[in-house]
Amino acid sequence: MAAKPKPPASTRPLRLLSANIQAGSSTRAYREYVTRSWSHVLPNGKRLNLDSLAALAEPFDLVGLQESDPGSLRSGFTNQADYLAERGGFPYWSHQPNRRISRIAGSGNALLSRLEPKELLDYALPGRIAGRGVLLARFGEGDTAWDLAVTHLSLGAKSRQLQLGFLADLLSESPRLVLMGDFNCDFDAPEMRALYRETKLEPPAERIATFPSWAPQRCLDHVLVGGLKINHYQAIPAAGSDHMAVAVELQVPTAKPVT
Repeated sequence: MAAKPKPPASTRPLRLLSANIQAGSSTRAYREYVTRSWSHVLPNGKRLNLDSLAALAEPFDLVGLQESDPGSLRSGFTNQADYLAERGGFPYWSHQPNRRISRIAGSGNALLSRLEPKELLDYALPGRIAGRGVLLARFGEGDTAWDLAVTHLSLGAKSRQLQLGFLADLLSESPRLVLMGDFNCDFDAPEMRALYRETKLEPPAERIATFPSWAPQRCLDHVLVGGLKINHYQAIPAAGSDHMAVAVELQVPTAKPVT
């Protein structure tokens, strides 16, 4: 007698958001990179933007942040990930500081989560200039295990190629995973090929422009998924940041109830 096929694993929907928050600054035109250059060193106006970001993040289960300030002059010495976690009601959060300019400015990746991670790891990424990293969270166990990584890649293609090679090696053994962040390149850029070749990750089904936020033309911010079903994928404004955020709903595996 042939063995009965195993029933399909149960899943549940989770809402994920990836956002480059520009350290809480607001930019609505190219000229404001000059006229509002003071916002890169002073905290004025950032609390209002952070409150808007917290309201944006609140409906989501997991939020990956890039350019989150860990506490410097420009953020009013506030750890922005901590502030957003508290305001958005996230019980778990982690911040990976990657770059600091004295006490004037700092930047890094962060994760806000309503799920308790089984493990949190952070890695520095290779590159011609130091200051980039990836924050890796692991959820579930056994058949329900899956990984979520948050990153922000370099501006230069040669550095991105090194960084993507590192990420491809790091994530190569994960059967179910998500890699989100500001990649500073399109999802079909030549340097992205190693990532698709060596991991389960696949490019998004459609090109969604995210930069600049006031007139999106370039596809720089992505949520790449492997081994999980995507229900929805869209770009949404991120409270004045020069990047649009990317919102995704996924089906992730859940533990079977004990009988």
